[in-house]
Amino acid sequence: MEQTNAKLKLIVTGLLLAILMASMDNTIVVTAMGTIVGDLKGLDSFVWVISAYMVAEMAGMPIFGKLSDMYGRKIFFLMGMILFLAGSALCGIATDITQLSIFRAIQGVGGGALIPIAFTIVFDIFPPEKRGKMGGLFGAVFGLSSIFGPLLGAYITDNLSWHWVFYINLPLGIIGFILIALFYKESSVHSKQKIDWLGAIALVGAVVCLMFALELGGKKYDWDSTEIRSLFSGFLLLIIAFIFIERNAAEPIISFKMFKNRLYAGSTIVGMFYGAAFMGATTYIPIFIQGVHGGSATNSGLLLLPMMLSSTVTAQVGGILAARMSYRNVMFISSVITIAGIILLGTLTPDTSRLVITLYMIVVGLGVGFSFSVLGMSAIHGFGMEQRGQASSTSNFLRSLGMTVGVTVYGTIQNNEFKDLLKEGFKKLGAGAGNAAAPGFKSADPNGLLSEHARSMMPPQVLHNIIDALSSSIVHTFLWALVPAGMAFLFIFLMGNERLVINRQQGAKGDAKTALIPASDKGV
Repeated sequence: MEQTNAKLKLIVTGLLLAILMASMDNTIVVTAMGTIVGDLKGLDSFVWVISAYMVAEMAGMPIFGKLSDMYGRKIFFLMGMILFLAGSALCGIATDITQLSIFRAIQGVGGGALIPIAFTIVFDIFPPEKRGKMGGLFGAVFGLSSIFGPLLGAYITDNLSWHWVFYINLPLGIIGFILIALFYKESSVHSKQKIDWLGAIALVGAVVCLMFALELGGKKYDWDSTEIRSLFSGFLLLIIAFIFIERNAAEPIISFKMFKNRLYAGSTIVGMFYGAAFMGATTYIPIFIQGVHGGSATNSGLLLLPMMLSSTVTAQVGGILAARMSYRNVMFISSVITIAGIILLGTLTPDTSRLVITLYMIVVGLGVGFSFSVLGMSAIHGFGMEQRGQASSTSNFLRSLGMTVGVTVYGTIQNNEFKDLLKEGFKKLGAGAGNAAAPGFKSADPNGLLSEHARSMMPPQVLHNIIDALSSSIVHTFLWALVPAGMAFLFIFLMGNERLVINRQQGAKGDAKTALIPASDKGV
């Protein structure tokens, strides 16, 4: 349905607020987690606060995407907003960790609807010639939120209270809700289909098993424990059942036929590996700066700003380039820059200056930024309105899965190597050196090194040994990020040589007037 320019601006504002809230929520909460645990006394179960949101969000993404194709975007977007805001308000008044975890799950269900449907609405309401610019804008906000979240979380926790980490969503969300409710008028033509409830149950169960296995493994339980093995076994059985169900369902939650579309398959797989590679940099750069160079969490987070700004620039540039060259070519440029940036991070030492670290971060940000807009566009570009919600949500689901698995794998690698290097270093210093490190410092946990107070109490030789171990373990973790980055590079070629080409005589009339054609036909 046609929208006036004034209404379009208001709709876009509402969508951007939703994306900002949903994508920033987990990062902003992680920053405040230490204070929350101290207040609610739930150190032994705080992991559920993070897991509950991620499980609910990931499980909800493909389900809401499918439902939006069947019954319309608006109703499920607004439903997601209501659940997200209700969960936020409840989280702010939680009195124990159990309550907070339940309320976070409510938030997560809402968040699972917001991001994929928002990107889909953009494709629905904008003609092809404007989608590149809008995709760049939305990708930039998505990238900004992943780095801005920790900074905002640290500031709110230090200057207000952890409750406002959740309350801040309310004014932003209410504004976004009102704008979408009043000004977004969608087509009443939708594909009425049967809901695949059996597939949805199997998918949710598989995601729950996988997420809890990744979150609890190596923390509350050993990786080879009966609990973790059972969770992984449950995931495997349920995902096999899900695949079987979807292959035989009349209207599956995730249609495997979509992956026959070369551009979609390539974009989705590349996005999954990009998510894993990007998390390596954003997770461990602040830890490297704070643990190796010293300083507060807020200051180390501020050093991420150059990466944030550079990724924002290329997110917008990527959206513009997508209308001028093939998606594959844009992502090829992105991948080369990203790999170069990760290699540079792999050369860091305790003597590396902050200026050099900042330059390396800018390179990584420039590379990854393209993916925030280009992959979101290319993943749903070849589909009509009746399938875009499903395509967008499945793509976002797999990217989130890549990020989650990446964080867990990196954490295991870094933690194990840090402990091994620490033991080796203390052996060289003497048997009692480890005990002299600092009161409360545990060699299995580098968090003690992040405390300025703990650092000041350590003997110089011991501090130097711990810094070397932490530096080496993080640098090697950066290099492990080359694995998903390299896989992404290979799968970029699966995307083919297609790009959006607009029929200038008809292009503004609708999707039926646009086409994907080989970029080589236009000399790109």
